[in-house]
Amino acid sequence: MPVPGARRWTGAVPGGGDTGGVPSTLPDGETVPADGALPAAALSGAAERTFGVYLHVPFCSVRCGYCDFNTYTATELGGGGSQAAYAQTAAAEVRFAAGVLGEAVRPAGTVFFGGGTPTLLPSADLASMLAAVRDEFGISPDAEVTTEANPDSVSPQSLADLKAAGFTRVSFGMQSAVPHVLAVLERTHDPARVPLAVRWARQAGLDVSLDLIYGTPGESHDDLRRSLDAALACEPDHVSAYALIVEQGTKLAGQMRRGEVPEPSDDDEADKYEIVDDTLAAAGYGWYEVSNWAREPRFACRHNLAYWRGGDWWGVGPGAHSHVGGVRWWNVKHPTAYAGRIAAGTSPAYARELLSADDRRLEDVLLRSRLGEGFDPAWWGVRTQAAQLLLDGLLEPAAGGRVALTRRGRLLADAVVRRLLE
Repeated sequence: MPVPGARRWTGAVPGGGDTGGVPSTLPDGETVPADGALPAAALSGAAERTFGVYLHVPFCSVRCGYCDFNTYTATELGGGGSQAAYAQTAAAEVRFAAGVLGEAVRPAGTVFFGGGTPTLLPSADLASMLAAVRDEFGISPDAEVTTEANPDSVSPQSLADLKAAGFTRVSFGMQSAVPHVLAVLERTHDPARVPLAVRWARQAGLDVSLDLIYGTPGESHDDLRRSLDAALACEPDHVSAYALIVEQGTKLAGQMRRGEVPEPSDDDEADKYEIVDDTLAAAGYGWYEVSNWAREPRFACRHNLAYWRGGDWWGVGPGAHSHVGGVRWWNVKHPTAYAGRIAAGTSPAYARELLSADDRRLEDVLLRSRLGEGFDPAWWGVRTQAAQLLLDGLLEPAAGGRVALTRRGRLLADAVVRRLLE
């Protein structure tokens, strides 16, 4: 049986935090003008659309064996692509973005720092990047401002500094509480560090999300229950749980090809999804997206919800994706090449695509159908398909005449989408 969620979203959106990260490969597309100019139609009506900013920090202390994101362990990569200069380079793209958007500039309702490990940079660097967003776009008074973090990349002081700078939320990459599972993933933090980091974040006044991976080779059902119990003992506001997807070209994929570790089983991962869902539901967490649960609706990740609902966002950093009014583009991949374009005052975009009405409908179905709030089948013209999916137990009625995935539907989410699009 297929599983409902990949490790992180690696499609059209840059992700972030609970689904954050930038894929290590970039698609082809149309050439982007050197000044980054957008079609007038993309800017029209911008004031009525949500707007967020994603800032990709592509640095890690080590590269995990399963990771397929655009990350680098070297501190010196040349020019503004090096860690020491990166904050200034990213801030320069923020200023460039404000110039491109012009009258379509509006305050960011959400800001998300993803990676990589954003907290590998000094807190002052993250604060200066956030200040650039505030100076160029403005930030809504009630904005959600999140950073991803590894449990071993923070301290009480660094978290307090982030809160003082305007951050409201931190998403910790816990992944598992079991040492042998972390070892397969090549995660280097001590599981005992997680509750400490959560406590420090709480003391700083930050909301907390924990990120889990299930389906790692060698992980038993009891191992997963142990990880869930450890996560819930921290009383997080939000939990993301993703099935491990082994991407080609990663170290873990090579180990599986050589028979050194077993490949994940779809049936095993489906069983584990049910364990996750049962455990979190019993603890009072409600699912609001196939792979995400919140202690209360107000703790749902608003930044990711904006992706799933088709909002506008500007992605800052090498490889980062952006979307404004039906135009999507993605930056050059390597930090040095990215920094060179920023220094020259030209767009860092590698390519872009203009989404057709059919493209946008397909993506809307793909993304919104995964949300717990459900969708209106009449809006998409899929009443007949939805009626059959209701009879098949894959959809159920939701508020306001909408329909939403049942748990069985969540396990077969991709198949549900295919049937909706028939």
